[in-house]
Amino acid sequence: MGRRVLIAGGGIGGLSAALCLDRAGHDVTVFESVTEPRELGVGINLLPHSVRVLHDLGLEAELSTAAVATSELRFCTDDGVPIWSEPRGLDAGSPWPQYSMHRGRLQMLLLEAARRVLGADRVLTGHHLDGFEQDSDRVLARFVDRRSGSPVGEYAGEVLVGADGLHSVLRGSFAPDEGPPRYSGLVLWRGAVEAPPFLDGRTMFMAGHDLQKAVVYPIRGPLEAGGTVLTNWVAERPVDLDVATADWNAAVDPGEIAPWFADWDFGWIHVGELLASTEVAYEFPMVDRDPLDRWCDGRVTLMGDAAHPMRPNGSNGASQAVLDGEALADALSADVDVPVALEAYEDARRETTSRLVLANRQAGPERVMQWVRDRCGGTCRDHHTCVPIGDLERAANAYKELAGFDLATLQALSRQPNAD
Repeated sequence: MGRRVLIAGGGIGGLSAALCLDRAGHDVTVFESVTEPRELGVGINLLPHSVRVLHDLGLEAELSTAAVATSELRFCTDDGVPIWSEPRGLDAGSPWPQYSMHRGRLQMLLLEAARRVLGADRVLTGHHLDGFEQDSDRVLARFVDRRSGSPVGEYAGEVLVGADGLHSVLRGSFAPDEGPPRYSGLVLWRGAVEAPPFLDGRTMFMAGHDLQKAVVYPIRGPLEAGGTVLTNWVAERPVDLDVATADWNAAVDPGEIAPWFADWDFGWIHVGELLASTEVAYEFPMVDRDPLDRWCDGRVTLMGDAAHPMRPNGSNGASQAVLDGEALADALSADVDVPVALEAYEDARRETTSRLVLANRQAGPERVMQWVRDRCGGTCRDHHTCVPIGDLERAANAYKELAGFDLATLQALSRQPNAD
């Protein structure tokens, strides 16, 4: 039975959900606050369990062209000495790749697909959710122009989905006294720059410790043989900041950040020089929110960052939003009333994502770098042996199992009838 579904938010999660719901036979309209979506932002990772969903939606060719299939994840100390490395995606035996790509390119790829599949009249831009009302039969959502505050329309549906991100209007109805996001004490600076490929050209590495960290990975391959690759970087340091007044995604001069990494020359990459060669960087406080006790109220529910905003440790935010969309489509396709279906969706997703939010507060899999910082006596030269290999393996595997992309889970998913 097809439901009339309204999705507030045309980001990665909202558009993925729209495509999943349409494929399942539902009547979907997406409402995006931005009037003219553009290809903005820097890098993003898609883990194999979410790539499975996007491949099932027919996006395999577009993704393989636009993204880099990550081959390895490497952890290092701030002098480049390896701590731990593991193959990723297809190189790890997964049925699906892990992708690194430009966030804006992914956004536009999904937007183009939604307009193509749903119809351009079902993807409405310049529509910011302002409020809603519901009764036993329907939900009525009100939208405004975010810049002027002027009303732009009211729309009725059987379901309203809040995919409106970290500062979700819809989440406010579930947690009206929640206040600003919970600040970690850390700020991220992010940038992307054309640079020579490093290692095999498909490796992602993290280096440093809790007081200073860098994450670097390619998000687009060379445009011609022997050419440069678009390389994404993230720099992280503690900063005393009031997030209630923070300027989110403020543009900053990378020249202010690069000196912190001036001596991070690993031989195969010089982190400081990479940052210094970047034209602009963006500052973003690392935040999350406490897990909610519920996501659903009658015909209304949450997904993605509106439901479970998490710190980026583990590269899981976008992937979990994609998984939300698939679970929501599955639940709404059952022959039950909408409130019952939404409760089933919440049961499938809330506990796992809540545990991920809390795990990421402990730095997720990246905590192994601080372990070495705390334990190394300075005798490790070519490879750190100060933390037992078994501890490193257990940390890596436990996180993958929690997030749902361990190899056993992926192989089981590949055997399901609707898998690639």
